[in-house]
Amino acid sequence: MKKSARSKYARVLLKLSGEALGGPTGVGISPEAVQDMAEQIREVRDLGVQVVLVVGGGNIFRGLSGSKRGIERATGDYMGMLGTVINALALQDALEKLGVATRVQSAITMAQVAETFIRRRAVRHLEKGRVVIFGGGTGNPYFSTDTAAALRANEIGAEDVLKATKVDGIYDSDPKQNPKAKRYSSITYSEALQKQLKVMDSTAFSLCMDNRMPIVVFDFFRAHNLRRVVMGEKVGTIVTG
Repeated sequence: MKKSARSKYARVLLKLSGEALGGPTGVGISPEAVQDMAEQIREVRDLGVQVVLVVGGGNIFRGLSGSKRGIERATGDYMGMLGTVINALALQDALEKLGVATRVQSAITMAQVAETFIRRRAVRHLEKGRVVIFGGGTGNPYFSTDTAAALRANEIGAEDVLKATKVDGIYDSDPKQNPKAKRYSSITYSEALQKQLKVMDSTAFSLCMDNRMPIVVFDFFRAHNLRRVVMGEKVGTIVTG
């Protein structure tokens, strides 16, 4: 796995929330939002970076919120996993319209629309220059797509988890409520735990910490920010050991 002469990384995993695909409302699928995402992804793919995506499903259905309204939790989580596959197909469509060869792999078998997740096949797709989108979460209820991102990043040998958000990094308090909130340019796993900073859910964060997988939290919705991250610019907050 060779790094591009123009980028810091050879292989990255980008974690996108489902709400991001919903545009300003965060609900449903916004063609404009998906198009913008695809263009940013193509931009870094054109640098020679191997790109893997894990996408959430919160714009369609959340198992946890469904369980609060009476749906059995495991059933609700499976419904949410199916939502992530819908989002993966939308991203695949947008990427391929831009000329980017893309494969969707699902943790839940649905051969008519996606490949079943096979680690070695996913790596081979990357080596052939294709973008790979992982849908279906981990395939298990009670695990978030953050956990799926941490798991897949380690499985396929990514160098970093890039967590796309609407804020420009990790703060010591909510910057929307506290104008004096401090942004960290870098922080260690242990500091993030001690300060109870919500980088990812606890299972996902533990997976990254135990396997020394760096996490970059950045504002995905600022033009060209993804490219800046893979070029090694100091964008957002990096969490390392």
